[in-house]
Amino acid sequence: MPLYEFRCAADCGPFERSFPMADVPRSVPCPGCDGDAARLVSSPRLGHGSSPATNLLDSTMRSAHEPAVVAGPPPRSSAGSSPVTTNPLHRRLPRP
Repeated sequence: MPLYEFRCAADCGPFERSFPMADVPRSVPCPGCDGDAARLVSSPRLGHGSSPATNLLDSTMRSAHEPAVVAGPPPRSSAGSSPVTTNPLHRRLPRP
């Protein structure tokens, strides 16, 4: 069911309610003051379920609730303590 946005006439602020598209009322009672809240015209919330941005947002929200558990730091590479870069611009960076 789609979400519809309503705003109270007594400045309680906007709130959302879910209704079937065929049964959407023009106004509903405000949850804060029981006054009349009119339906607003708002932008649709369209999303692309398989886009990389949506996947990133989903994994970020999921990691807030279910952080990954690790046993320790990742293993070090046998080549050395720091990775070697071939980019000539990195030579200009300050050294520790």
